[in-house]
Amino acid sequence: MQTNAMSDRKLGLLHGATLSMLCVISYWLITHILPHAGSVSHDDDLLGGMWSVVATVFVYRYAYEETISAALSRISATLLSFVLCFVYLLIWPFTMWGMAALIGIGAVVMVWIDRREDVVTTGITTAVVMVVAGLTPEHAWREPVLRVIDTLIGTGVAIFGALISPKPMASSEGMH
Repeated sequence: MQTNAMSDRKLGLLHGATLSMLCVISYWLITHILPHAGSVSHDDDLLGGMWSVVATVFVYRYAYEETISAALSRISATLLSFVLCFVYLLIWPFTMWGMAALIGIGAVVMVWIDRREDVVTTGITTAVVMVVAGLTPEHAWREPVLRVIDTLIGTGVAIFGALISPKPMASSEGMH
């Protein structure tokens, strides 16, 4: 029993260290490489780095299969949010009521396509995109596009990390 606890501690350290490095990679890619392709602002680059890190943390799991499942969840929620926010922001500026309507529509769509577990992520993504669009109204329609890119980079980094992470011999029940 004590050997198993020690093994779990080592696994926890390995998982935490790997996640930390993946977050650095994810943040660096968005804040140092992507701005060369076109940047809205330095603040938006930093927001993109944070958003990419959030995707990495959300997606990276102990097992590769769990990582892929989390990646599909994150991407489906982000893509729905992207479509809703992008169309809305092409037509109207940010408003509290518009944001609330999009969150509600996203929830309904996720339930209809039998992805109830992604309602929360869709709502959070929509809220962040819409509020940031309200902060930079002259570039509002770009926010959904940028957040999809950030999410795809962070998700890709997490999948890469899960692919190359060493796998322990013992099971690590409860590791996420």
